[in-house]
Amino acid sequence: MPRRPRVEQAGFHHLINRGVARTNIFLKPLDYEKFLQIVLEAKERYDFIAHSLCLMSNHYHLLLETKHENLSLVARQINSKYAQYFNREYKRAGPLWQGRFKNYYIYDESYLYVLFCYIERNPIKANMTDTIGKYLWSSSTFLLLGTNKELMSGSLLYNKDVFALLDNDLGDNDIQKLEALQKTHYRKENDGIKREKEKSLNSYFSDVYSIIQRNQEVKKAVLDGYKQSEIAEFLKVSRTTISKVFKQQREE
Repeated sequence: MPRRPRVEQAGFHHLINRGVARTNIFLKPLDYEKFLQIVLEAKERYDFIAHSLCLMSNHYHLLLETKHENLSLVARQINSKYAQYFNREYKRAGPLWQGRFKNYYIYDESYLYVLFCYIERNPIKANMTDTIGKYLWSSSTFLLLGTNKELMSGSLLYNKDVFALLDNDLGDNDIQKLEALQKTHYRKENDGIKREKEKSLNSYFSDVYSIIQRNQEVKKAVLDGYKQSEIAEFLKVSRTTISKVFKQQREE
């Protein structure tokens, strides 16, 4: 089966790559510092914003905002330059990365703030630290310590309201949102991006005969990647109504 073309559309992208066979890609502090230097060089060359990043021992997360359709060039420079450094530094040969990098296009901004928490709380989840701002190789720590300012210039984490979200652990619904994001496919249509969905909105609501059923299906549709505004338009109700329904369903 041919690979799906990557979404290169300018905007927010969650970029991930890990070491081949899950081996460590960072063995000493100099390795982390070299990777950050390479990301900064890529930023200066390809003109993107690094909103959030976390370097774990065998993989990395980058939340980027590209201004041009050049994501593959960005990832290629970061991955190839670091692999060259790593192989030279440790006198090894062969691929460093497990395969093609993964990237998830952030179509809906409601996912964006969940992603900030997911990326910055990765070290907590891995039991490498117990709080935000203590893990040396994450952007939240950079901001608290005042380091890597050039690399993090323009990051939404400088917004106090966004940074405050990091104190909240992700719930089951947040994880479901991320899983839905990763399963969503997109295609380029005219000058924009069109989300491809496995189910139509009609399939959620065609056999609904009560408000309770409707509200349950609203939650499913949102978690499957539909915007609340799309659902509101389909059901001929206000966006506020759908927002309240979804919030209520999440809390049940």
